[in-house]
Amino acid sequence: MNNDELKELIQRCAEQDRSAQEQLFKLFYGKMMGVCMRYTKDRDRAQEVVQESFIKIFEKLGDFDFKGSFEGWVRRIMVNASIDAIRKRNRQPFSTDEEYVFNDRSSVQEHDFDEDITKIKAEYAMEAIQELSPAYRTVFNLFVIENYSHKEIAEILDINEGTSKSNLAKAKQNLRKILSEKFINIDNER
Repeated sequence: MNNDELKELIQRCAEQDRSAQEQLFKLFYGKMMGVCMRYTKDRDRAQEVVQESFIKIFEKLGDFDFKGSFEGWVRRIMVNASIDAIRKRNRQPFSTDEEYVFNDRSSVQEHDFDEDITKIKAEYAMEAIQELSPAYRTVFNLFVIENYSHKEIAEILDINEGTSKSNLAKAKQNLRKILSEKFINIDNER
């Protein structure tokens, strides 16, 4: 769909055209489901977040000024709704929860995380990310996938920058451990 067609579709949605809203929903559902799945562990919860977000999107279409990317605008709503969903389920979801910290550092190899992650199939990476605590998973997603700075993450999650940096470091450490265990299990299955 080109920009003119998308703009026309958005305008029809703003006029409450139900068929246009359905078309827009179908157009972005897959990508936005992927975004929400990165933040929520549960597929049903991710679907709820996507649906709730589309209700917000249809209500706020008049606020979109066509100056930036519409997909970026939709993505930001999805990310914020996912974070809100985590907040609703947990009283302090973004503070460090020590029960999720792996203290066995001897099995964690100290090579560059980015180099390791590129060698892994996407499905294993997504599974491993889902196993992180909400605090670690959210900071990891915002920093690595959504490209937010630690300052922006701190503002969004109402934590300090140091906590954001610490949660990212611990998320990477935990991902290394989870992924090394997954690969050991995969090798044993052969």
